[in-house]
Amino acid sequence: MPQLPGGGTTLFPGRRMVALYGHPNTPGLGVLGEQDVDKSIARAKDLAADYQPLVKEPVVPAFELIATVADAGPGPDGDYSAESTVQQIQPWVDKAAKAGVYVVLDLQPGRADMLAQAKRYAPLLSKPHVGLALDPEWKLKPGQQPRTAVGSVNADEINRTSAWLAELTKSKNLPQKVFMLHQFRVPMLPDRQKIVTSHPELATVLHADGFGTPGEKFETWNALHRQPAPKGLYWGWKNFIDEDKPTFSAKQTYDVKPQSPVFVSYQ
Repeated sequence: MPQLPGGGTTLFPGRRMVALYGHPNTPGLGVLGEQDVDKSIARAKDLAADYQPLVKEPVVPAFELIATVADAGPGPDGDYSAESTVQQIQPWVDKAAKAGVYVVLDLQPGRADMLAQAKRYAPLLSKPHVGLALDPEWKLKPGQQPRTAVGSVNADEINRTSAWLAELTKSKNLPQKVFMLHQFRVPMLPDRQKIVTSHPELATVLHADGFGTPGEKFETWNALHRQPAPKGLYWGWKNFIDEDKPTFSAKQTYDVKPQSPVFVSYQ
């Protein structure tokens, strides 16, 4: 079986990840798009190095790369989501592999089905260093449009997607994959306790996306922890370089309670 960046075949708690979030060549969507792939690799490694002295386990640099971007217009397929092709993303994924950088493909599905979008990227998800993130903020109902409503997704759609990803991972004899769910409001995952977290092929991460002052960030974090949740969730945290006032240091980030995050991303 191939190894993960940092070694081994299971993700957590044996390592942590620190990621640049965004879409290639699009600075407005996050720090990943502020520089080319080689400079993004260097920047992710620098961020991971800031965290490494704080913990014993390896801190692996990562990309959280937005593969499908919620769009204000319906587009040719009417789903309000602009899907990158595998060929557009491939150079970033391949260079990341050579550099020991993990990649999480992020889906902003608009009105599309999350599983259908995930299947578009099966050739990339078949690689040992590539995982998947779902962003309910951008999962819209008929009549809704991006940036005018905060979306939501039910456990059934998430579970269909995770079951497919787990089977792909098993069939390809791949190491465990990150399966990440973004959330900053409770209604985004209305039946979160029904989400299946028992696939051994996947490490399910609940990624808290709140921004603002420290008080506002902790208010979001604490509200998400009070919501019913299945056993087996790992926790992630996002630092917003521009929107947070101020941006947390590496130590402040890892010191959050009740669980220090295993996945930290920067937007």
